Amino acid sequence: MSNFAIFTGNAHRQLAHDICRHLGVPLGEALVTSFTNENIFVKINENVRGKDVYVVQPFTTPVSTSILELLIMIDALKRASARRITAVIPFYAYGRTDKKDQPRVPITARLLADCISAAGAHRVLTMDLHAGQIQGFFNIPVDELTAQNLLARHVLSHGIENFTVVATDAGFAKKARNFAERLNVPLAIVEKRRLSNDGQMESLGLIGEIEGRNALIVDDEIDTAGSLLQAVRLVKEQGALEVYACAVHGVLSGPAIERLRASELREVILADTVPLPAEKHLPIFTQLSVAELFAGAIIRIHEDRSVSELFHSR
Repeated sequence: MSNFAIFTGNAHRQLAHDICRHLGVPLGEALVTSFTNENIFVKINENVRGKDVYVVQPFTTPVSTSILELLIMIDALKRASARRITAVIPFYAYGRTDKKDQPRVPITARLLADCISAAGAHRVLTMDLHAGQIQGFFNIPVDELTAQNLLARHVLSHGIENFTVVATDAGFAKKARNFAERLNVPLAIVEKRRLSNDGQMESLGLIGEIEGRNALIVDDEIDTAGSLLQAVRLVKEQGALEVYACAVHGVLSGPAIERLRASELREVILADTVPLPAEKHLPIFTQLSVAELFAGAIIRIHEDRSVSELFHSR
């Protein structure tokens, strides 16, 4: 493994350490810091010439800093003559800005893809993008992992009985249906309408039966928890018994923690693509590690093997 190295910025160092532990390699030594004028400085403190390098950096808070750290690290590695640079982005922020749904708005997900390519990345490894078409925004190969199997195995081992998977909106219905099929349970879908750009939603109804059953509400991410709690209220009004929630990315911004603390949710199951600091941790949270998944994908990319075999073997 002498031609192989993993580095990380400051966004989620614990996940990078966990990936390295599964691979049996040390985390690469790099200085990633900011000057008093907020300019980011990066120095790679080991030789990477001719190496296959992976930079682990989810786009998490502070999001702009996380993005810039990744871009600057890629540039530093390119100028240090790394043979191949893979940007490992467990959580791809701006995924919701994947199209022009209003006049005179940007497609920021595409802009970020262009920036990552221009910085010098040869490949991207990510997980559960908000929209599948984001893969097509890149002119370099993109491998998209999913934590759905990991989450489904946890739910099955948890012993929840007589439950229905509930998609928070029609846009997530396809992924929710696949999740329900893994669990061999029925699917229901929340029909809703967005009222404004500030995340305010209006739930309209529930497609499917939930009365007298437990509900497992699923989504790709929990941001302010507004959509989630509207779904909780709706399924309870429709006669649901206990309510659980399951999401890959626990962004948990703004009022999310206070909303979830006051909610009727029995458990919230999250992957660790985004760090969960102690001040945000609630007793109802269960966080599952995706480090083994990323480690398996990294070693397959390094050995020029199929990444999809990672899921066929599970």
